[in-house]
Amino acid sequence: MFRRLSRFLPQLLLSGVCILLLLAHVIGAVQVPVLERLDAYLYDVRLRLAAPHGQDPRVVIVDIDEKSLAALGRWPWRRDKLADLIDTLFDRYQVRAAGFDIVFAEPDDSSGLPVLRRLAAGELKDNAAFRSALDKLGPQLDSDQRFAKALNGRNVVTGFYFGSDATVASSGKLPPPVMDSDEMAPVADGIVTAGYYGANLPQIQAAVRHGGHFVPQIDTDGATRRVSLLARIGNRYYPALSLALARAALGDAPLDPVISSSGGIALEGLQLGDRLLATDQHAQALVPYRGGEHAFPYVSVIDVLQGKVAPDVLRDRIVLVGTTAPGLKDLRVTPVGETYPGVEIHANLIAGILDQNLPQRPDYLLGAEFLLLSLIGPLLVWVLLSFAPLQASLTCLATLLLLAAGDVWLWHGARLDMPFASVLALVCGLYVLNMAYGYFFESRRKRQLTQLFGQYVVPELVEKMSDDPQKYTMTGQSRQLSVLFTDVRSFTKISEGMPADELAHYMNAFLTEISRVIRSQHLGTIDKYMGDCVMAFWGAPVFDPDHAVSAVQAALEIQQAITALNPRLEAQGWPQISVGVGVNTGHMTVGDLGSQFRMTYTVFGDAVNLASRLESLTKHYGVGVLVGEETRDATPGVVYREIDWVKVHGRDEAVAIYEPLSATADPVEEERAARFRDVLRFYRARQWGLAEIQLMGLLDAEPESRLYQVFHARIAAFRQNPPPLDWDGIYVFEGK
Repeated sequence: MFRRLSRFLPQLLLSGVCILLLLAHVIGAVQVPVLERLDAYLYDVRLRLAAPHGQDPRVVIVDIDEKSLAALGRWPWRRDKLADLIDTLFDRYQVRAAGFDIVFAEPDDSSGLPVLRRLAAGELKDNAAFRSALDKLGPQLDSDQRFAKALNGRNVVTGFYFGSDATVASSGKLPPPVMDSDEMAPVADGIVTAGYYGANLPQIQAAVRHGGHFVPQIDTDGATRRVSLLARIGNRYYPALSLALARAALGDAPLDPVISSSGGIALEGLQLGDRLLATDQHAQALVPYRGGEHAFPYVSVIDVLQGKVAPDVLRDRIVLVGTTAPGLKDLRVTPVGETYPGVEIHANLIAGILDQNLPQRPDYLLGAEFLLLSLIGPLLVWVLLSFAPLQASLTCLATLLLLAAGDVWLWHGARLDMPFASVLALVCGLYVLNMAYGYFFESRRKRQLTQLFGQYVVPELVEKMSDDPQKYTMTGQSRQLSVLFTDVRSFTKISEGMPADELAHYMNAFLTEISRVIRSQHLGTIDKYMGDCVMAFWGAPVFDPDHAVSAVQAALEIQQAITALNPRLEAQGWPQISVGVGVNTGHMTVGDLGSQFRMTYTVFGDAVNLASRLESLTKHYGVGVLVGEETRDATPGVVYREIDWVKVHGRDEAVAIYEPLSATADPVEEERAARFRDVLRFYRARQWGLAEIQLMGLLDAEPESRLYQVFHARIAAFRQNPPPLDWDGIYVFEGK
């Protein structure tokens, strides 16, 4: 028995650690962020799958949309227009209640009344006619007073916001609180507390009985899943806008806390008349989203004012005045959309309050979760160690499906949000730990290959190599390969202007993009990083007859990847980069080379040196990629533009160099290549005039082209100082 246990001791220890970690997470002793994110994700999935979809006509959003702005002018509008809106909603359409997802914090001076009053008190104070006219016109020009008069006696809820910084000065006037401090004293510490508020003008707030805050709670992933139905500032308690509006629509139903004393005093929910609203101990309620955008009817403000909305759309409805106009749009990340109108969050919560179907996660679910993990964990460990792999796998799968079914049943049957991430992590974690342990080192040959080549080549190639490991060796050998060099232009200047930590992040960003193209997309072998330079090759250790094609395609896609990366770099305040790429194909030595102190799997030879020289020439010619003749010959499907005949430093033989324009046939690029080929033909024939005529046509189309400027300068120089008679059109580069 002891020998059997000792055999499984590592698995038992790992399984025990896994179970204890999850139990510690449940009781809050340890925070596992990935489980919190997984729980949030699973909640979102469950919510979306169970959402009823379709529109709920009980709550209507009166939208300050582009159409209304075009008709009534830019926001903010004069308050007398909003007064007309209130009169129309209540007198003509007879809505049940209306709420504003807007704060009226500043006086409306658009009528010019303050200026007229200053004149009456100053320059025109002795002008009786002016003062008399102002007394008559004043009430008509005071749009704030006109708006307050329209609000007075109407079932309207105004909105305001809270902030946490107690050093910020509050503004405006708050409505009367909905609860007193004595009633909430036992659970006051758990309620969200504000440091300051931004409320409505006193005369506007004084005209209405109700008000509510519209600050949702933002989870760590940026999503809005819950709203604080109650928040406090000092000893005064205020409802959320959605709760205040639902309460107004229900005839000012009484609102009381539901406090539990079992296992400690804690808030369990709120009693709104005969409705029990489920909340957590912080008075936060989960929003029962009905689905994506437009889960509630939208009507335009201007259509309401002009009477174009059918009466039955608004009669006896709860109305929310909000905005979807660009520039005014209040967008939130939610489980049902990443750009979700904030006004619809209130609407969803109002509907949930009316239906009493707020999702809930009571405290006793933590105890149930802890008990479930304590029972299932040891049972699964016993199954995994005692049964055959197939039987153990089926048992784990059945357990997971049963638990998932129970979770779904709790959600649909009682709207209970049972945490599922820890249970899922338990079953999957124990299964993976115990199954993987027995098979992780199953293949000795694969381990050897992974040790030899894993740091150089992508896993897909290691997997392929493991099928026939005898074919692969790290011993040096001569092979036909393709090699690629990249280098960032003007990197020294860039690096001198950046702090060391920023430079490291900056380099990681572009080296990651380049490496992703080489390794992930084209299965190349990255030889080394040399500062801002990357060296890679194709054709080894796994033979690839199309190594040149892969190298050229990688070179082109590196340019595309850098182009896509530059806006992100610029958004970080970092300079954009441009990269030169040189590719060459030829015989080179490949293998594990170095010294007794350090070895590396690399390539070297004349063909490698030429690739490096080609990369350095890209800056001279102003092109992104240059390849040698052998690479061009090995990739017939690529459209190339011949660039020049050159002799590079360290080589006696001249080489033709080419720029790949397109990885596939492209008539436009083929035409560009043909036109420059004519320039080279006349240039090499010393027909400077004809070459210049052709070149000027190209420069007209691409005046910024460095390549065309280089040849234009050469032709001008040769006109002044013609080359010797034995000149063969080859340009010699003396430096590296």
